Amino acid sequence: MNILITGASRGIGAAAYDLLKSRGHNVVGHSTKGNADLIAGDLMDPAVPREIWEAALERLDGRIDVLVNNAGIYEANPLSTRDRDWRTAWYATLTINLQAPADLSRLAVKHFQEMGGGRIVNVASRAGWRGDSPDHWHYAASKSALIGMTKTIARAYAADGIYAFAVAPGFTVSEMTEEYLKGRGGAAVVADIPLGRVANTDEVAEVIRWLATEAPASSTGSTIDVNGASYVR
Repeated sequence: MNILITGASRGIGAAAYDLLKSRGHNVVGHSTKGNADLIAGDLMDPAVPREIWEAALERLDGRIDVLVNNAGIYEANPLSTRDRDWRTAWYATLTINLQAPADLSRLAVKHFQEMGGGRIVNVASRAGWRGDSPDHWHYAASKSALIGMTKTIARAYAADGIYAFAVAPGFTVSEMTEEYLKGRGGAAVVADIPLGRVANTDEVAEVIRWLATEAPASSTGSTIDVNGASYVR
């Protein structure tokens, strides 16, 4: 399969990128700064989703079978923040976590309609179901909306062979969180997880791989939780 994945330079995105490539798929990745392998693009720029899509199409000989919307940000925005900065934080989070995936998904759906089908996998979050910390209203809102968008795409285009799924990880260990987990904050995180540990990026990547390549058509619209039973629906 020909696969485009955003946010592929680290964490879950890098793990999914490497796993999908190791299974023989043609994978094009994206990151903000890019490198020899990854397409560069700042998703705060409204022109960038289309630029990423078109660059990926060129690398993949005009056909994309799967879009994985993984890129996202998680930045604190306390109630004490000044009004202008509060709104700026909301705008940035909604732009990167929701608007950019929506723009890319729109391009994907139109392409898939021409090609006879395809898949979209959106990386959401446990926060989309249960909410998040008092400093992260905007993050939880963006991920709830991403899940809602996934359901809508699934319902609207299943008859066209277009399937949409979401992954909702809880706290996930990566190079961004390892130091925190080793400190006192990590003990509180783990205490909230019945499994007794946080997920690792390889576990989330495996769910992404399965949804992108093997999940049965009848499961379209579903969200797979990867949170060690810290939130059970």
